[in-house]
Amino acid sequence: MRVVDAHLHLWDPAVLSYDWLEGPLLRSFGPAELDTAIAEAPDAAYGFVFVQAECAPEQSLAEVDWVAALAGRVGVRGIVARAPLEDPEATREHLAAYADRPLVVGVRRLLQSEPAGFSATPGFRESARAVASAGLVFDACVRWTQLPDMVELADAVPELTIVLDHLGKPEVGSAEAPDPADGTPWAQSLRDLARRPNVVCKLSGLPAEAQGSWAAAQLTPFLDVALDAFGPGRLLFGSDWPVSGPYGRWAETVTTWLDERVGEHGRHSVLAGNAERVYRLA
Repeated sequence: MRVVDAHLHLWDPAVLSYDWLEGPLLRSFGPAELDTAIAEAPDAAYGFVFVQAECAPEQSLAEVDWVAALAGRVGVRGIVARAPLEDPEATREHLAAYADRPLVVGVRRLLQSEPAGFSATPGFRESARAVASAGLVFDACVRWTQLPDMVELADAVPELTIVLDHLGKPEVGSAEAPDPADGTPWAQSLRDLARRPNVVCKLSGLPAEAQGSWAAAQLTPFLDVALDAFGPGRLLFGSDWPVSGPYGRWAETVTTWLDERVGEHGRHSVLAGNAERVYRLA
């Protein structure tokens, strides 16, 4: 089995600065820690797309260079780097620098804490068009209440490929009292977004949205909604490690769910093929 994990984080607070890290995440998560996490995952040949880990904004290029130096050891096949999309001039400068870094396949500007309409400003839309012109994709990390903003962005910049992170961060409740998935405002908004052909969705991040420990039966209804909305041709497996975990449990949950829901071709697409196509991985 071959897996391209489309949403991996790595960081080392001794190398770069991360204001948001706290608790058990406030330590290095690098190649050695990833090896330990992968050891409990289903047996497969793993490759990865690294997604920017929100270090200090002025260190965005340094983060790309640090990860690129680890790529051979870790199996990183692509990098989604940070770009200040609210500032078109700064975005163009970042894109020019990323053009000299062939592992960069996409950009991300975290939106989950921004107000409604942040991505609708003329400057953001101009930057989004520049990202598309550069042949890169945009990873959208939003909360489910911001999904309508992504609908508007997808319609306004149809040439831009938007990769929705973490299914739009739905509320999943706890293992003891899970929240419903189908029929909720999140599900309705996700299906509306899925009608835009330039949008794909990552099966990632749900463990981090759970309240405490999580169970597969708690999270698979959300995977079912995503499958119904996007189909197996527009879903990408992602771990969101180490923010989400344990790595092995999530990978096993998704692969078991795929075995029950889609055929071999669909399973390969979600686990590897779609990420290779969307991110244009060499």
